[in-house]
Amino acid sequence: MKVFSRLLLLLLLVPSVLMAREVPIRDFFKDPEFRSVRLSPDGKHMSVIIPQGDRSILAVLQVSDRKVIGKWDYGENRHFEEVLWVNNDRLLFWVGFKLGSFDFKIAKGDLYASNIDGTGRLDIENGAFYSIVDTTPADRETVLVQRSVDSAFLFKLNVYNGRITTVATAPVDGGGFLVDHDLKVRYAVGSMNDGRQVTLRKDGEKWTKIHESERSGETFRPIGFAADNKHVYFAKSKDGKPSSIVLLDPETQEETAVAANPNVSASGAIWSSDDKTLLALEFEDGLPYIEFVNKDHPEAKILAGLVNAFPGKAISYSGTSDDGRYFLVYAYSDRDPGEVYLYDSQTKKAAYLLSAMDWIKPEEMSSMKPVSVKARDGLTLHGYLTVPAGSTGKNLPLIINPHGGPHGVRDSWGFNPEVQLLANRGYAVLQINYRGSGGYGGAFERAGYRKWGTAMQDDLTDSVQWAIREGVADPGRVCIYGASYGGYAALMSVVREPDLYKCTVGYVGVYDLDIQRDADFADHVSGRNYLKDVYPVSKAERVAQSPGYHADRIKAGIMLVHGAKDIRVPIRNMYFLIDQLEKAGKKPDDVVVEKKEQHGFRDLENNVNLYTKMLVFFDKYIGPASASTQVAK
Repeated sequence: MKVFSRLLLLLLLVPSVLMAREVPIRDFFKDPEFRSVRLSPDGKHMSVIIPQGDRSILAVLQVSDRKVIGKWDYGENRHFEEVLWVNNDRLLFWVGFKLGSFDFKIAKGDLYASNIDGTGRLDIENGAFYSIVDTTPADRETVLVQRSVDSAFLFKLNVYNGRITTVATAPVDGGGFLVDHDLKVRYAVGSMNDGRQVTLRKDGEKWTKIHESERSGETFRPIGFAADNKHVYFAKSKDGKPSSIVLLDPETQEETAVAANPNVSASGAIWSSDDKTLLALEFEDGLPYIEFVNKDHPEAKILAGLVNAFPGKAISYSGTSDDGRYFLVYAYSDRDPGEVYLYDSQTKKAAYLLSAMDWIKPEEMSSMKPVSVKARDGLTLHGYLTVPAGSTGKNLPLIINPHGGPHGVRDSWGFNPEVQLLANRGYAVLQINYRGSGGYGGAFERAGYRKWGTAMQDDLTDSVQWAIREGVADPGRVCIYGASYGGYAALMSVVREPDLYKCTVGYVGVYDLDIQRDADFADHVSGRNYLKDVYPVSKAERVAQSPGYHADRIKAGIMLVHGAKDIRVPIRNMYFLIDQLEKAGKKPDDVVVEKKEQHGFRDLENNVNLYTKMLVFFDKYIGPASASTQVAK
């Protein structure tokens, strides 16, 4: 009878999702079929960026039959960052370095031009510093580009011979320009090396400063001209709130409200095929949505119809043909990595083109639910809770997964391979956009400055306590896992709350804030000024907020992961933590170091090995194995 009772209790403790198919780990981490797709001006071709392990390649395909017309591969660690169709036969593209899956790009990359069949390739000198301002429809051989080196420069670039002609300069250390529909320079928006944000208006031959704020301060940024070429759309914020979109009359200074969300700033804008009419704005308040601002425009009606055609999915537009006939649409969800369709407005049909990961079955994945949590000081935090498909959603083992960054980035709704793997194995996953995250306004981001080891950690603690109160999390089975800054947060959390977590995983994490001051981004003035704004000021504060110095407080099981060649977060961080643990009479359960990897593993086999070990680690502390151990006792 006792044996039967223990078996029954064990079955009750094991999440019901375990009855579903275990999707192989490699299915979650295989390279997707594409990362970015762009439509040619005539709608006959598309450019596709394809990840392939340690690099990405670029291909141009015919839309009609997906036949490859041209292909480019610049080798190991080289990744295509941006592609622009200059005309139907000519591309501009940047190829940059990226040294790990969690790494930022190292500069924008080198700039190249090429015909779509691969002929006529051109390496554009100093192209790494250029970014696109606008195309020049009257002259399909040129584009407007900007460059920021001590000052901002606007050039006209010939994409066939690489020659540049200076159009304008502006007194900002880094930034860019806004031109009107006649390609006349009207505004410059930029930043200074000390973090100040400025907006300048062109008045004749001089620049007039119309706005200035501190880093992540109030916003007054022009985003484009209305169809009349007179009124200007601005992203505007006051008192640190999320920015709203207003339409400004520059002559009278009269503003008309266009769109706003109380929780988030607009994340994107959708313009008509002729680039003259703002059709809609994109927001990510929980679930992403599109707010149409010119509903009567024919193309807005088409786009609204496409939104309705994909219920339960988010829609992203990847290009419109110049004549407004063809629309390239990317449809995705939390359970579906996404598909690309070409909509023909004449035939009113959408043709399927590509799948990102067609081996993923959406019905086997788990839903990501937007949640909000009140922090202890009353600040509202937003995030996402993913519970295993088929489970009751109650009394589950919980993994809280703080994002990296930390400032200016955020977690968003959509397909996340790590989250889906953990949910597939029976774990609830909580992702919280703690204070300091981007998208929620300047005040929210600044609230995290110099609070890395204090208030930002409290946000994670408060979120776990919320999940426990809601009955989602079993209070005895909670772990924390993060990468980069998230790795820092994962270790700092178990220092501050030693009795809350059963285990922690730090992946390419920061464990000594002073070691991190020697990372690659600190080589630049802007990087050093950034650290000055966001880091704890004194040595005593940095020690207090570095998890490595408090290893003696840690009770949780520990797993550490690092790439030996990481320059973004040097591996010295990990060895420092291990030394401190040893001094406290402790050691990690597991340490995974890959000699050839950098800031985040890219090799598929290395990822399969890593996540296999990670699942064993979680299972030991909060999974079915831990439940059976508790029952046996």
